[in-house]
Amino acid sequence: MSSGTLKIEWAGQYMPVLAAIRKQFVKERPFEGMTIGMALHVEAKTANLVSTLAAGGAEVHITGCNPLSTQDDVAEALGKVKNVNCYAKRSCTVDEYYAAINDVLDAKPVITIDDGMDLIHYIHTKRRDLLKKVIGGCEETTTGIHRLKAMAAEGKLEFPVVAVNDTPMKHFFDNVHGTGESVLSSIMITTNTLIAGKYFVVAGYGYCGRGLARKAHGLGAKVIVTEIDPRRALEAHMDGFMVMTMEDAAVIGDIFVTTTGNCAVIAKKHFAKLKDGAILANAGHFNVEIDLEYLHKNAAKIIRRDGIETFVLGKKSVHVLAEGRLVNLATPKGMGHPIEVMDLSFALQALCTLHIAKNGKKMKGGVYDVPNEIDEQVANLKLASLGLSIDSLSKEQKKYSCSWDIGT
Repeated sequence: MSSGTLKIEWAGQYMPVLAAIRKQFVKERPFEGMTIGMALHVEAKTANLVSTLAAGGAEVHITGCNPLSTQDDVAEALGKVKNVNCYAKRSCTVDEYYAAINDVLDAKPVITIDDGMDLIHYIHTKRRDLLKKVIGGCEETTTGIHRLKAMAAEGKLEFPVVAVNDTPMKHFFDNVHGTGESVLSSIMITTNTLIAGKYFVVAGYGYCGRGLARKAHGLGAKVIVTEIDPRRALEAHMDGFMVMTMEDAAVIGDIFVTTTGNCAVIAKKHFAKLKDGAILANAGHFNVEIDLEYLHKNAAKIIRRDGIETFVLGKKSVHVLAEGRLVNLATPKGMGHPIEVMDLSFALQALCTLHIAKNGKKMKGGVYDVPNEIDEQVANLKLASLGLSIDSLSKEQKKYSCSWDIGT
């Protein structure tokens, strides 16, 4: 048995929610005759989502959504699954990356599943011949949804897309616990440095930033949060973290992680103030949050180790992890989010794909929330897998909660 197959099987045993959905799909075959195009991080958890969709009757064509996040042995094993075609490979060039995107689109998918919106962007700009065929899509990550909403606001999104990221089951678990744990584990295994006692700077206090700040604090770090939103900054302050500008944080920070989804979060004006030996990492989807262009142009010397680029600027060194890409997946030993977290996220993806398959033709172009019943279904399946029970409202309580005329 190949190493990729072993990885896929290992992940599968910790994904009971997706397993329950797979049983439903095997029975109902809801994707019979449909082609699904995917651009996701190709690793073991993703492979279980792909095989679940294929078990439901789909022909799946998949590539990566990041040049450094594919696990080649998993991609090879996935390509041997019935009705699955995999084009992803690790460390591909930009040209190879988009050639693989085109390979997926050459299959003429009727449903797209994206992590970062590259398939949808390509269809709308380079492959408009496919627009009449696509009935809808799903988007996995915050950055992709930001781009999709901008597209929709300009009236340029021509088919419906479910914002899988923007739902409680994704925010509370994938963003908070998944990002928090996986980013820290990748930093520690790549650098072998201590977190405890360090000044740990988190750029952005959204769900990902909150989770990362809490986990770093739990390991003994002195956490600093930088923000542009006054409400989130105040929330971080009241959660017990130091709040300051990036310019001020640059002077004292030991480890920096960006979680904003925006560009130039750590840039020229910050590099001059960094300590010798500062470690920089990015947890956003694209490698634009750290100004790598400036570093490459101005470094006197660049030293490359596994997963680490050291830029020598004058008399000090600045260490950038994973080429500024998603640190939890793009480092040599990065494994991405914990399996149990992705079980929930990929269960959402599977059910949202089913929702698009059933309803996409009736929906106008735009960004749609995950239906509440899907979010609750995933939560209930997870509770059942854990053997946990919760209360339900009585008739009296339902009436009371919906009434307006019952006073004190």
